[in-house]
Order: sequence, then structure tokens, then C-alpha cells
Amino acid sequence: MKRRREKITYNYECSLTGEQFVTTEKAPHPKDLVSVKAYYEMNPDMDDRPAVIKKKLGIATSTEEKQ
Repeated sequence: MKRRREKITYNYECSLTGEQFVTTEKAPHPKDLVSVKAYYEMNPDMDDRPAVIKKKLGIATSTEEKQ
């Protein structure tokens, strides 16, 4: 019978929002990790998510801002 391989998980915290997340790979620079939410808050011009997702999250889209 084969032994079941244990999956190692690593717990990290976003340095800006304090959000907790779990990964299966060790991060080379854990203090530099930020959540997706924090990344898009820092770089709104790089936000390429579809309008449906933005609406679901309650984020104003560029077409809504112009009206």
C-alpha cells in the first residue's frame, strides 16, 4: 500500500489589507505579498477584470463613472 503524500501549506498575510491566504508553495519574499484586492487598489489602471466581476464586487466601472 502506498503512503499518502502530505500536502504542505503555507499561511501568509497581506501586508496592506491584513487578509489571510494559504498557498501550497513557499514564497521567496513573504513580506512583499499583497492580495488581489490590494494590488488593484494600488494599480487601478491595470484592472482588466470583466465588467461583470467588477459589478459583483461593487466596483464602479469606467462607463458608470462617465454617466
